[in-house]
Amino acid sequence: MATNDLIRAPAVRDEPPPAPHRALLALMCACVVLVVGMVAAINLAVPMLAASALHPSASALVWIVDTYVIFFACLVIPGGAAGDRFGRKGVLLAGLGLFAAGAMLSAVAPDVPLLLVGRAVTGAGAAAVLPNTLAVLLHAVPAARKGPTIAVWASMTGIGGVIGNVGGGAVLSGGSWRWLFAAAVPIALLLAALTARIVPVSARHDRRLDPVGALLLVGACVALLLGIVQGPEQGWGSPLVIGGFAGSAALFAAWTLVELRVEHPLLDPRLFRVPALRSACLGMTAIFFGMFALFYVNASFLQYGKGFSVLRTGLGIIPLTVPIILGGRYVGHLVRRIGMDATIALAFAFVGCGLLGLSTVGAHTPYPGYAGWLVLTGIGVTLSLPTLSGAISGALPSAQAGVGAGLQSTTREFGSALGVAVIGTVLTARFVAALPPDLRSGHHHPHTVAQALATTPPGRAHDIVTAFVSGADSALRAIGVTVLVLGALVLLQSLLSRRGAGTPADAAN
Repeated sequence: MATNDLIRAPAVRDEPPPAPHRALLALMCACVVLVVGMVAAINLAVPMLAASALHPSASALVWIVDTYVIFFACLVIPGGAAGDRFGRKGVLLAGLGLFAAGAMLSAVAPDVPLLLVGRAVTGAGAAAVLPNTLAVLLHAVPAARKGPTIAVWASMTGIGGVIGNVGGGAVLSGGSWRWLFAAAVPIALLLAALTARIVPVSARHDRRLDPVGALLLVGACVALLLGIVQGPEQGWGSPLVIGGFAGSAALFAAWTLVELRVEHPLLDPRLFRVPALRSACLGMTAIFFGMFALFYVNASFLQYGKGFSVLRTGLGIIPLTVPIILGGRYVGHLVRRIGMDATIALAFAFVGCGLLGLSTVGAHTPYPGYAGWLVLTGIGVTLSLPTLSGAISGALPSAQAGVGAGLQSTTREFGSALGVAVIGTVLTARFVAALPPDLRSGHHHPHTVAQALATTPPGRAHDIVTAFVSGADSALRAIGVTVLVLGALVLLQSLLSRRGAGTPADAAN
């Protein structure tokens, strides 16, 4: 199926799918919502975690959020390849079981290190789940419905984040961050039982796995985030931070060399010679970079800055999803009418400007003003998801459906992890700088709101919240500008792709 066909597919009007296909689609979408929703839901628990008996530092809070995401991102392509080789249904079931085990470990963790282990295990399970949901669907549905199926699946990756916020807020309103992980266990087990019952068995492909490539990719990404996250606390010139960035560059280089030489690479770097694929992957990374950076700041801003409860905070993100729910089916019409490049340009303009608008919202701004900027951001997300997802899916042969789905998921989750790391770093640095001098003096100056509130008199709470809001505004401005710059690069790559010849498969040979 051509890329343009996939992008226009949401506009096709055909008969509703048969009931078995609708049930399968609903089940696979529920699995997507679970694993993607967990990425967003944890952000709501950040204030609870910061004030908990674990006493995490600012960098530890980012790692609690990002450990799940980075293992998710780096292992999702091996998860897709494993599904191609060992059977997509079996790998999907194993992933749901691993997700439940990791969530249970996180729920009972007595300290930060064990919590991080639980988050890593949960992320590995999610990496086995997500690519195989799409691969199962593409195997089971008729050819005429593959386009609309991809569009629905892609929209779930965006809606899942919002559902994670709302559902996470409802669970966390009970008063403990542990409940968030405990609640995920029965849901994952129920989905596993339904998967065992209704998901068909698909053909296997004799594709070798690439464990060395997977390990190098995980190591490179962890080293990169280590440099970003530890910068504010350790110092940007510290050996740990410099070593993180240097190690990341070395590991990425080693990964590239291994992938170019191995007979069955995890992801052939030569695929990215094709400008269309390169621009679509960069675009997906950039959109999720902005969206999940927003989720990270939104959770704390509404609770600290506006005094919202955790449930009200989860509900507060709903305006972002209104355009996704109502407008997703019209994106294909728009692409056909104004073209892919114009649609991409509009998507990044809406997301970038929406984030910049949110950076102007202060603690005393009425919520409707905040919600308006969320809607603007949501319009950009709506325009981008089916367009970019369809472009990536259509760029690989059908025999590599699992790897293609994994590539989409990797770009999404890597963008999410990078967005959380960058905005968490900027937020911490700007928050500390904005604190009154007497509150950040001494050997143990605070790096989180919870630390500051615990070590200063109650009468200074207003100064601490004001400093946090200032830091949040700076962080959102940085993310908004970054998204606009990345959008310009994506558009340039997309324009260059019009001149390119051949397919990814040709480029890889």
